[in-house]
Amino acid sequence: MILFIPFKENCIGNETGFAGDTHTFHGVSRTARPHEKQGTGTRAWDGDLRKEPRAPAGRLSWSEHRPDTRRLQVRSPVGAHSMVDTFYAIGLVMQLCQSISLLELLHIYVGIESNLLLPRFLQLTERIIILFVVITSQEEVQGKYVVCVLFIFWNLLDMVRYTNSMLSVIGISYAFLTWLNQTLWMPIYPLCVLAEAFAVYQSLPYFESFGTYSTKLPFDLSIYFPYVLKIYLMMLFIGMYFTYSHLYSERRDVLGVFPIKKKKL
Repeated sequence: MILFIPFKENCIGNETGFAGDTHTFHGVSRTARPHEKQGTGTRAWDGDLRKEPRAPAGRLSWSEHRPDTRRLQVRSPVGAHSMVDTFYAIGLVMQLCQSISLLELLHIYVGIESNLLLPRFLQLTERIIILFVVITSQEEVQGKYVVCVLFIFWNLLDMVRYTNSMLSVIGISYAFLTWLNQTLWMPIYPLCVLAEAFAVYQSLPYFESFGTYSTKLPFDLSIYFPYVLKIYLMMLFIGMYFTYSHLYSERRDVLGVFPIKKKKL
């Protein structure tokens, strides 16, 4: 979206806005401050509406349109900035949803769902550790692109899986939805694990710098949390192999129930 805001200014001095020049805007004169950018036409705004506003960094930008007209360009929310702001927009919702998903372990234990407990426990543990320990604890990691990618992968898998599970509980089954639920994870789940590993890798410098979760123990012992994360990276891929093998066996058993109709020639 582009807003055209025309105005004329009568500058006594250089039009590029060097520090020390006096400018008149809507009848109010002021002197350019030393921190104002030179040669770009961008000047600071200290909150007075009578003075020329400065566009917030990363959101708005002033550009020359005509000698007496400037253009205020507002960046679209769809793009790189929307990816960076993913956690700030839906992070709380994701934390709530992933916390509620732990009830699925209870459903499996009491027999509401027929899945195995250990593979599902590993999948949920991966998400809880990545979301609450790695991402939530480090504000610098929250603005990484990998957070948006992770949320997309997690929600894509859950949207199909929970829909299929809900219908199965009430006795409704659709062959295509069952096939999609048993097939979609094959390309998505390995990508999820790679994205989770990359998120851990990107968080290591911040855990090392800030010492988050690192603590000293009695008898001259200590826990250095970056080492714990490095060990978790190895366990992450071991758990992926175990979970992938189980899901593949489950897919073979479930899809074998549905007969394949051959077309008559």
